[in-house]
Amino acid sequence: MSLNRSEKEAVISEVTSLAAQAQTLVMAEYRGITVADMTKLRSQAREKGVTLSVLKNTLARRAVAGSAFEVLSGQMTGPLIYGFSIDAVAAAKVVADFAKTNDKLVIRAGAFAGKILDIEGVKQLASIPSKEVLLAQLCGLLMSPISRTAAVLAALSAQRGAGAEEVAEAAEPAAEATEAAAA
Repeated sequence: MSLNRSEKEAVISEVTSLAAQAQTLVMAEYRGITVADMTKLRSQAREKGVTLSVLKNTLARRAVAGSAFEVLSGQMTGPLIYGFSIDAVAAAKVVADFAKTNDKLVIRAGAFAGKILDIEGVKQLASIPSKEVLLAQLCGLLMSPISRTAAVLAALSAQRGAGAEEVAEAAEPAAEATEAAAA
């Protein structure tokens, strides 16, 4: 079913706004993928904040014209699914992870910061931990010296506390002997 001119303009404006907000675009060929697999891919993408679109390539070329993704215009051929993400690694991660389990999804190219990424570039981008993981690792590094200091102080106080108990236990019989002698 073909789109009329106003519907095409609406698609172009929607994809243009996606491209303006996104940091990364990943393109993959989806020839031979079942509807169930495509639905699974779309739900995984939605969970990660990635927008997946199947577009006519001419409309996609017009939509990315003037954006950082214009460098991919020459590679927009064949049945492609376009993954846009605001997070720099999310689109690459979703597509690359799905491509590992489904050999019918073939990564074609990607773009990040105005530069074309080949298949290996997309896979390398996908291997970078997400922003949340990196922040958690940073917090762990910052907390490590503090927790070690707390553990050392706790051990010292336990040792001193044990020493004080031994002195108190040793003092009790002497105090009892002194009280018995006084009585």
